[in-house]
Formats: sequence, C-alpha cells, structure tokens
Amino acid sequence: MLERVQQLASHFTGQLAPVHPLDPLSSSEISKAVGIINQQHNGLFYNAVSLAEPPKAQMMLWLSDPNNVPKPARVADVVAIGPGSKVYDGLVDLDSGTVLSWELTDGVQPLITMEDLQLVEIIVRKDPKVIEQCGILGIPPEDMHKVYCDPWTIGYDERFGNKVRLQQALMYYRPSLDDSQYTYPLDFCPIFNADTREIIHIDVPPQRRPLNKAPPINYHADALKAEGGYRTDLKPLEISQPEGVSFKIQGRTLQWLNWSVHIGFNYKEGIVLNNITFNDKGNVRPVFWRMSLAEMVVPYGNPEHPHQRKHAFDLGEYGGGYMTNSLSLGCDCKGAVHYMDAEFVNRAGDPQTIKNAICIHEEDAGILFKHTDFRDDSSTVTRARKLVISQIFTAANYEYCVYWIFHMDGTIQLEIKLTGILNTYALAPGESAAPWGTEVYPGVNAHNHQHLFCLRLDPNIDGSSNSVFQVDAAVPDAPVGSKENFYGNAFYAKKTQLATPQTAMSDYNGNTSRTWDMCNETKLNPYSQKPVSYKLVSREVPPLLPKENSLVWKRAGFARHAVHVTKYSDDQIHPAGRHVPQTSGEPSRGLPEWIAADPDASLANTDVVVWHTFGLTHFPAPEDYPVMPAEPMTVLLRPRNFFTQNPAMDIPPSWSSTPSQVRDRKGGIQGVVDRISRLAFGGGEKKPSGECSRC
Repeated sequence: MLERVQQLASHFTGQLAPVHPLDPLSSSEISKAVGIINQQHNGLFYNAVSLAEPPKAQMMLWLSDPNNVPKPARVADVVAIGPGSKVYDGLVDLDSGTVLSWELTDGVQPLITMEDLQLVEIIVRKDPKVIEQCGILGIPPEDMHKVYCDPWTIGYDERFGNKVRLQQALMYYRPSLDDSQYTYPLDFCPIFNADTREIIHIDVPPQRRPLNKAPPINYHADALKAEGGYRTDLKPLEISQPEGVSFKIQGRTLQWLNWSVHIGFNYKEGIVLNNITFNDKGNVRPVFWRMSLAEMVVPYGNPEHPHQRKHAFDLGEYGGGYMTNSLSLGCDCKGAVHYMDAEFVNRAGDPQTIKNAICIHEEDAGILFKHTDFRDDSSTVTRARKLVISQIFTAANYEYCVYWIFHMDGTIQLEIKLTGILNTYALAPGESAAPWGTEVYPGVNAHNHQHLFCLRLDPNIDGSSNSVFQVDAAVPDAPVGSKENFYGNAFYAKKTQLATPQTAMSDYNGNTSRTWDMCNETKLNPYSQKPVSYKLVSREVPPLLPKENSLVWKRAGFARHAVHVTKYSDDQIHPAGRHVPQTSGEPSRGLPEWIAADPDASLANTDVVVWHTFGLTHFPAPEDYPVMPAEPMTVLLRPRNFFTQNPAMDIPPSWSSTPSQVRDRKGGIQGVVDRISRLAFGGGEKKPSGECSRC
C-alpha cells in the first residue's frame, strides 16, 4: 500500500516546450539544430547539442520586465566531429533557423560519450594484439567474451599528442557473467584510435602480473544470498507526506517556502541552478545567479607508466549529464518525489531521453532550533526540513551522488557522496601494493587517488555588485598584560579582501577556521552594520598532491588552490577549458589563462565568480571493497549579516511553551503535528500522536 502511495505521490517533468530562456533544449529543438547543420555540412557525427545560455545582462533585463523586454533567443551550442578527428564548434539560432557561427577548432578533442565508450570493448575483443596479450596471461581466444574494458580518455600522452581522438582501455576479466570484473584486472593497456576504430598500441609493463586466481567477491543480491543471506532484524522505516509536498514547480522554476530557483541541466555540468532568490518578509532578494559543479579531476598516485595517464576529468572528459542515472523511486529517492527528465543528442544527431535524471523531494532535517529554560522548564523546539535537488552519475567504476540542498534558515548546501567500485590493477603474487596503493583483496591493487571537485559560484548578493573576503580567526599582536589584551584571551575575525584575480588565490587553513565571505559592500545590515553576505564554509579541502609542473598540475589548473576569484564573463564556464580530453597543459586551459589575461582586474564591488575546489584524498582499504560504502563531503553557503534575525522564525514549532504557561500549568502551543513518530518500546502510558513528551 505504501509503495502505491509513493508512486501516486511522485511526479514527473518531461521536456515540454521550453517556457523559460534557461530551460534545457527540448527534443524537438535538438532535432531542429541538427537539421539546420546537416543542410550545410555532411559526414558529421554529433558530440553535443545543448543550450547556449543567453548573456547574463540580457537575462537580467528580461527578468526585470518579462512583459515588455523581448525574450532572449533560443540558441543551440553544437559540437560535432568530422573525418580525421576534426572538431567543429557552432551556434545555431533556433528562432531564426540560422547558423550564427561554425568553426573548425584545431588541436582539441571533445569529451568522450557513452557511445564512444561502448564501441571500444567491441574492438578490443577482436583485436589480434589484445588476444595475444590475453593468451600470455592464460586467457584462451575462446574466452575473449569474458574480457572487458573500462575505456578512459588517454589524459595526455606525448607519444600521440592531440590531433587524433584516442582512448585507453583499462582491461579486466570475468570468470562468469555475474562476477565483478574489478577483482580480475589485467596488466596491459591498449590504446584505441576512435577515428580509424582500431587498436594502435598496447602498453605492457616490464614486470608481468598474471591473472588473479582468487575466488570471486561479489556484492549483488544473489551472491550475498549464497553466502548466508541478509540480516532479518532490520524493520521497515516509512516516509510519508499524506498531505503532499510543500514545493511547487512551474515549468522548471521551483518555489519552496521562501526559496525560488530555476533548475537547468546540461550534458557536462549536470544540474545547473539559476536565479536563486529568498523572499525575506515580502522582499524577494537575489542570492546567487548561477551555481554548478563545473569540473572535477581524479588524479591517481602510482608513478609507474602508464598510470600517470589516470587522472580523469569526469565532467570535462565524459560529462556529468551524459553519465547520469535514471533514478528510481524507493531506491535513489524516497517519499513524495518529483522527477525531471534530460534530453541529449546521440552520435547520429537524434535526441535521446534520460528519464528521471533529476529528483526533487523534501526530507526531515532534525532540529532547526531549540531552547529549554532551566529555571522553569519552558521550551520551544522546531524541527527542520530540507529541499533536495539531486542527480547520480556513474563514471565507469565510480558513482557520484550530487545533492543540492536548500535549508529553511537560508543556507544552501552541496553534498556529494562517493560510492561504486574502486579502480583496480593487477598485483603479482608476493608483490607489495605499497606505497602507491593497497591490496584490498588477494591480487587486487587499489591505487591511492584524490577526488577534487570544482564548484562554480556566481554570487548575486542583493545584486551583482559583490566583493570576496578571506576570513580567518586571528589573535591580536598585543601581548598578555598589555592594555589591548591584558588577559590574553582576545581573538577576532581577520578579513582579507581578494582584490585581483592574481592575488585572489586562496588555500584552506584549518588552523584559522578559514572561510570566505561573498558580500555586497554597498548594503549594510541595519543591526551589525556589516555588509550583507553569504559565507562559503568548506572543511574538506585537500591540496592537489601531484607536484607543481606535473602533468596533472598543468592540466588541472583550477585545483592548485581552494579558491580562485575572477571577474564575470559569459564564456568562462569550464575551469579546465571547453574541450578537455588530450590537453597537454601547455598552456594550462581555463582558469589559469583567464587569470593571466587580466591579472590586475579589480574584483571590488563588481560582478565576480568564485571557483572553489574541494574533495578528498582516498587511501583505499579492504572496507572499500567489493563495493564502497558512500562517503559524503559537504560545502555550505550560509547567510551572514544578510537577515536581521533568524529567518526561520516563521516555521511552526513542534512544541512551544512560555514561562507563564508553565507557571499556570497551561498547555503548550501545538505546532506541526507529527503523525509518524512513535515510542520505540512499550511500557507506560503512550502520548497521543503528535504530542511532545512535555504535554
């Protein structure tokens, strides 16, 4: 019955006719763009057809007066590939049906699509050189159907450059169909030419590592049942919203309590949030113009060739949108759920739909605020709720669960959970995985690696005139016994303005509880007399471990510091560059070249973009295998001096009593009625549902 209620409570947003200039392209728009290009150019296959977002100034002008200002044109951003790995970038005006620009972009390769990846395995199994290498490891030709590969971009290999579109194939074996391939990694690595569809080279290590002979270790249900089954003492946990959800969606604009946000989606960044505002007692205040997870890099720490090539840019090289999952009710999302689909182009130029690419739902979030007066036992307690906008994408072995979370108190949170399966490599009998990895199962070497994500924030704190400050907990120079600090206990928040792109490179410092303020210096809080601001709070910020001038350091310039700040530009979206595969890092694309182009630009009281790199360093352990428990990390954007009081005071309490009510033995004020909570164990008189134990 509950499952049926959940099904009825879930809602879906397919891609209908766009009603907002920032809506992703619909299937019909994708087809129209491809048709217009095909009229002028032949022999292409399509890498991407997505929305070219209107210029920010044009969008803001339209939003200020949509009834009188012309709506921005619908423009398709097209990436296509021709014979000889030639890459074309174009813009198509869908309103007028014209090609605005069409250019051959030399020396780049666009991202690898799912179709590209699937083709490699077919070629690998038939290649004589691969069959020969498998035979050396003890796999006969008749077992080539048991050979698998995870195709990766090649990163950059100086032997091949970037004129030819290449992939490297990380090789594996499956004794039986249901076994995990990652328990049986193979020690060689073929190189695939996507243009000629052939294996052009195989990297073979000087020390061969034989095929692993360990028994399978699997994680799917049938395997666990065969080993004794699942535990039986886990009782059902029900989630129900019998009166429906508290959010509303018109087109792709979501309204939840005081929040309003437009939900976009594209093939590279995945979820894109725009025009985020907060209704402050009738005053709709802009907070952020655009937020997205713009890039990430996963550098592996084994220096042995060819493992230096393993540093995947999962967004720039594969696409967080392209790799997104179709989410399932009761599994990926629970409760009363609203879904949004995603529309993309395939190689042939036909539109493709990923159903349920985005999940929107509410969750209980524990205590919002509470206080009990010790004198008279009067108490107020209010429970929190959060609004979650999520997607999950699979990058070969890893799953990345991305949650954009809006809180009642004006906080915005980005939470990312990492799960899936470790990338593994073969280990010879008696060989040690240390120091560059860990033997997580007999014969299975999981290399040390990092996951570094780049968050792109376009603050709009009460308008686009913003500044950014680094904030550190500091103690004064005045010594103990001095007039200024006689008892030696003084400390304060030291603010350092990030004034120019060249100087606005900031690293994390846990010793000073470092945060970063994005503020509007022209507007002061009437109480604190401090600028209205939002604070970036991020504590999981490891440094990029590959050394300066290493291949990864040159290619992933965005990851050299925790925070960069640049002056806003419509075309500066991707911090590692527009086309990432096979870049050499000479020059470093994206953020480094943008900063170098105008290093001394003033970042004070202007339209700025904050780039924040955060993540984790992963030293694998057996507990991470055969499938990794989800490991979370989080970034907070918290209002500071933005409001004149706690902005969540209008949330109905679960219980509230005043000292006089306690004195007069009057009942407390009943707030939101909790019809689900129950006493965990029997015994004693049970309170009516929804009543606090103080009643």
